[in-house]
Amino acid sequence: MIRKLIRRVLRLPMLPHGGAEALPLKKHGITREQISGSALKVTDKLQAAGYTALVVGGAVRDLLLGREPKDFDVATNATPEEVQRIFGRRARIIGRRFRIVHVPFGPEIIEVTTFRGDADDVHTDEETGRILRDNVWGDQEQDARRRDFTANALYYDPAKQVVYDYHHGLRDLERRQLVMIGDPERRYREDPVRMLRAIRLAAKLELSIEQGTEQPIESLTPLLAEVPQARLFDELTKMLLSGAAGACLEVLYSSGLYKPVMPQLGRIMSTKSDRDFLQKAMSATDDRIKAGKSVNPAFQMAALLWPQVQRRWEQLQGSGQSGMQAMMNAIEDVLDRNKGLAPARHAGTMREIWSLQPRFDGRTGRKPFRLLENGRFRAAYDFLVLRASADDSLKELAEWWTAFQHADAGEQTRMLEQDSPVDPSKRKRRRRRRKPNDGGGQSGAEE
Repeated sequence: MIRKLIRRVLRLPMLPHGGAEALPLKKHGITREQISGSALKVTDKLQAAGYTALVVGGAVRDLLLGREPKDFDVATNATPEEVQRIFGRRARIIGRRFRIVHVPFGPEIIEVTTFRGDADDVHTDEETGRILRDNVWGDQEQDARRRDFTANALYYDPAKQVVYDYHHGLRDLERRQLVMIGDPERRYREDPVRMLRAIRLAAKLELSIEQGTEQPIESLTPLLAEVPQARLFDELTKMLLSGAAGACLEVLYSSGLYKPVMPQLGRIMSTKSDRDFLQKAMSATDDRIKAGKSVNPAFQMAALLWPQVQRRWEQLQGSGQSGMQAMMNAIEDVLDRNKGLAPARHAGTMREIWSLQPRFDGRTGRKPFRLLENGRFRAAYDFLVLRASADDSLKELAEWWTAFQHADAGEQTRMLEQDSPVDPSKRKRRRRRRKPNDGGGQSGAEE
C-alpha cells in the first residue's frame, strides 16, 4: 500500500503483479526453449485450468547466471489439492510442515508449491521466532516476500517469456551479491538453516554475501544447535554435492558455522596434512560433478571422517592390535561418535571403504585377486588413490594397484612374483601320489 501511494505521489508508473518489475525477454534473455519440457507441461496445464503457474527460484536464477539448472520448480495459486485434482494419481502431496506436490514425469519430478502467505503468530514460536508450520496460502507478492534471498524470488512465465522481479534479484545477481529479503536477523531466527544456505549458495554461485546479510551470522550461529540433526545433515550433504564442496567447507570453517554442525572440522582444518587431504577429496568430487559423473555422498563422508579413523587406527595399532583388528575397532569408535554425520544409509558403505584399506597391503598369493572381486573394490581403490595424493609414502602402493587391476593374467602373475619373490629353500614340496596297486583291491584308493 505504501509503495503504491509513493508511486502515485511521485507519478511513477504502477508495477504489475503486486509490485514486481516485469522484465521482458530482451532484458533477461530466458527463452521458453530453455525450460524443462516437464515444467512446461505443468505450467501450461495449470494456466489452462485458470491458475497462475510460474517457474520459480533456483532454475530462473541459474539461467540468468548462464548455468544449467539442476531442476525446475513451479509456484502457483492453486492449492495442493487443486494441483492433485488436475494431474490425477501421478501427483503426490508430501510434507507436513511444508505441504508441496510432486508431479513425476519419468525420472524427472516437478515440485509444485502453492504461494505462501505471511507467517503469523499462530505458526511461529513466540520465544525463538522460528516458523513451525508454513501452510498459509497467499498471493504471489507474499510468496516472493517469504523466500530467502532476492536471487531466489524471481518468477518466470513461460507463456509470456516474462520474469517478475519483486526484490531486485536481477540487479543483485548482476552485482554478484547474495542478499537476504527483509531483516536478515529475523529471517535467520525464523529458520537458522538459512545461514548454511547462504554460504552454500555464495560458494556454489561464486557470489559474495552482502554485508547486511552476513553481519548477523556470527552472533546467531548457536541457533543451529537447536536444529534437528537430520536437517543439518541434509544441508551438509547439499554442500558436498554442490560442485563447490571445497569452498563450502572453507567458508563453513572461517565463519564459525561448523561448530554446531560439525565440530571436528575445527581440528581437521587446523592440521595441515588433514586439511590437504580433505581439500583434495573435495576437489576430486567437485571435478566429477562438473564432468557430469555420479558421486556417492558416502564416499565424501568417508573422506570427511577419515582423519579421525586414521588417528584412532594408529593409536590402536600402537597399543598392540593387528592392523585389521585396529581398523575395525577404529571404525566402530568413529561411527559411534559421529552418528549424525554417518546415518545408517551411508554408514555401511563408509565402513566397507575404510575396512578395505589395510587389505591393499596384501600383494601376495590370492589376496589381490580376492580384493579385486570385492564389490566395493572400486570405491576403496579410489579412496586409496585419494590418500596417496596427500601422502607420498602411499604412491607406490596406489600405482601398483592401478597397474595390477588393468594387467592381463600373465602380467598379474609376473607382478605378484616380482613383488613377493619366493625363497626356494622355503618352497613347499608337493606330495607324490602312489600308483594304484595292480594287484586289485580298492580301485584308485591310496594305501
